[in-house]
Amino acid sequence: MSSLTQLSQAIHDAPRWHQPEYFQHTDEIQIVAQKDQALGAVVIGLDASKAQSGETIFKLKRALAEHLILIFKNQHLDDLQFLAFASYFGSIFRPSKDNPVLGYDLETGVPPDVVPVSNAVGQGDYTGHGELAPHADHQWTPLPSFGSLLYAIELPQDGGKTSWFNTIAAYDALDKATQAHVDQLQLITYNPFVRAQSNKGSGNYSNSPLYRFKDQPILGHAYPHPLVRTHPETGRKALWLNSKSEVELVNYDDQAGAKLIAELRQHLEKPEFRYQHQWETGDIVFWDNQVTLHAREPFPADQRRLLKRISLAGSRPF
Repeated sequence: MSSLTQLSQAIHDAPRWHQPEYFQHTDEIQIVAQKDQALGAVVIGLDASKAQSGETIFKLKRALAEHLILIFKNQHLDDLQFLAFASYFGSIFRPSKDNPVLGYDLETGVPPDVVPVSNAVGQGDYTGHGELAPHADHQWTPLPSFGSLLYAIELPQDGGKTSWFNTIAAYDALDKATQAHVDQLQLITYNPFVRAQSNKGSGNYSNSPLYRFKDQPILGHAYPHPLVRTHPETGRKALWLNSKSEVELVNYDDQAGAKLIAELRQHLEKPEFRYQHQWETGDIVFWDNQVTLHAREPFPADQRRLLKRISLAGSRPF
């Protein structure tokens, strides 16, 4: 018999999650919205290592659609337990080999199911210790991930906070004329990892142009998506644009397009759309990648930071 994949092993080892007598009782779990914050709710009492009932998972999915990020405190999981919990919410995101993403294997082109997000050498030193500008994950793929769970294992003493931005609120705050205009537009986000390969390995967003003009070469594949996407469960509209990577509006004048994108990016980063998370060891933050951006502040290079991320498969934006 062939050996199990990591995901199959996680499901195989999961704590009797098909037997109701082993479920964590729903009454033990509370979902509390963060007051005076642009987005987010804290899930109190849930133990992600335990089997969860259908009622609990449905409540969590509904809460994610409403609050856009869910924060689980004081978790103690190994990789298999983390995978088993994440798989309640969807299939693992697995991009095609020709669309590299964070943590992709140089030979296979595919990332691991559990991606280390760390500055620790040998433990997934993919993102270093510098600032990461506001972005959604996998925008350059044909089917971007719907969401991700990020689990804090080791944290620096200074810096390293993560911010999330509510892109539904950012869209709603636009005037009606601007909404009507951007509703009709298609945007291509070019792959920063392909750009990094052309820059001889530098994966920093700052090495990427912010807008591709028509006289510039195209690097990698181009997948147009709506500049304003619709949430598939709630129908709410959100701006689908990050802060730093190379983009291009389809069938749009170069100068006017670059100007519009710069204005929208400035708008997206307004403080009223932002929540900054102060990490504690054992935190899991689960965010809806379809309608949020996230960013990281820098931290000292000599301080270790290790988190682990699982991304979940999404659908074609519309």
